Amino acid sequence: MKVTLLIPTLNEAHGMRTVMPKVKKEWVDQILVVDGKSQDGTADIARQMGYDVVIQETPGIRGAYMDALPSVKGDVILTFSPDGNSIPELIPACIEKMKEGYDMVIVSRYAPGARSLDDDAITGFGNWLFTNTINFLHGAKYTDAMVIYRAYHKKLIYDLDLDKDSSYSFEENLFKTKISWEPLLSVRAAKRHLKVIEIPGDEPAREGGERKLQVLKWGAAYMFEFWREIFIWR
Repeated sequence: MKVTLLIPTLNEAHGMRTVMPKVKKEWVDQILVVDGKSQDGTADIARQMGYDVVIQETPGIRGAYMDALPSVKGDVILTFSPDGNSIPELIPACIEKMKEGYDMVIVSRYAPGARSLDDDAITGFGNWLFTNTINFLHGAKYTDAMVIYRAYHKKLIYDLDLDKDSSYSFEENLFKTKISWEPLLSVRAAKRHLKVIEIPGDEPAREGGERKLQVLKWGAAYMFEFWREIFIWR
């Protein structure tokens, strides 16, 4: 099993200098940075650190993932944020769980023993609402269905149609936004009864970079997506 640590970035020079040195290269087989044309030298710093770098051309975080896919060498993708929200020391634990035969491992901010120090009242409520909506509608038992920090088999992207624009186009056009695929991955993994486990992991406060949330548009698009999934994609 080969693992690619996939890191989407936009103006994350600070995190590249302070967070990424804590990531040991021997933990994974590839560290791949996909950079959204940062203006602070993030891509150059990543290259100097010896990481593979892809420059993002397609808008949105899902666009970053799709642009990076041809360069992914691993059978398993572990998505990670370098802005301080993801604890590097949990990377080996994620990989060990994948080796035990899980289809996906989620580092949950809300599992017993973990907490988010980056949430405000709105994002905390939103994450609770979205996760519990997925659980109610699709028979899941997640504590954190939305988080980026997770590992999963690369083939799930294709098996669950996460690579198809048609999986997102209606709500993206309706709410004039671009959404990521983590929530839909959580939904379709539950619908397919895949083997998923959560491990607790704190979400520290952000150390740098730009907060890229579009709270109202993303929230509306995701909620629409969760209900739409009752009727489509079996």
